[in-house]
Amino acid sequence: MNDPLQPLIDSLRQFADERNWQQFHSPKNLACALSVEAAELLEHFQWLSEAESRTLTEHKLVAVREELADVFIYLLQLADKLGVDLVAAAESKLAANRAKYPVEKAASSSKKYTEF
Repeated sequence: MNDPLQPLIDSLRQFADERNWQQFHSPKNLACALSVEAAELLEHFQWLSEAESRTLTEHKLVAVREELADVFIYLLQLADKLGVDLVAAAESKLAANRAKYPVEKAASSSKKYTEF
């Protein structure tokens, strides 16, 4: 199957190679960087109400988009380093979640599957 993420993964590899950064891209370091970027994303939503979080200003949306990109980039680099096909992993996880959260039990509920 043709991986739609591959061109971006290749660009990320090239970007890091050109700067001799692969030496720093261990799975541990990439996981740490991913966590930091996810926290920076979360910071944009800190103290917002539910309604405010759904109606971001254009300025705030630009900042959130940049943090989402950072999270995505580090996630792709970590998956690449570990040889994980993210699309296949997500499809597999979705199938598992469908089994854990059947519609008849999970619809309109925020309960964890162990609480049904």
